[in-house]
Amino acid sequence: MNITISNSSGKPIYEQITSQIKNYIITGELKPGDALPSMRLLAKELRISVITTKRSYNDLEQEGFIETVTGKGSFVANRDVSIIREGSLRMAEEYLTKAVEIARKNAISLEELTEVLKVLYE
Repeated sequence: MNITISNSSGKPIYEQITSQIKNYIITGELKPGDALPSMRLLAKELRISVITTKRSYNDLEQEGFIETVTGKGSFVANRDVSIIREGSLRMAEEYLTKAVEIARKNAISLEELTEVLKVLYE
């Protein structure tokens, strides 16, 4: 698992960690039962505070992506990845619906909106 932190990103570091770990789980690179690095080890590798990694792991646990076993560590939860993916798709649809509404109100064509989406996606 390779996590990259960008100081120029508008996202807080804990959110960058959380989203990258979620992506590893959703894509299947991390499978149910796989162990995650300890919070201390990850903090050391990324040269960040343990509090930051703790917040990421707490968020992942609250969302059901990981399970933490006291004294043993954190592991990828036994969840159906298709359910996780469906939730992500639903969230993307909500944001895209808002983008379409804004585009229609401001006479932005479908072609223009599609081009913006392609650029952002890449």
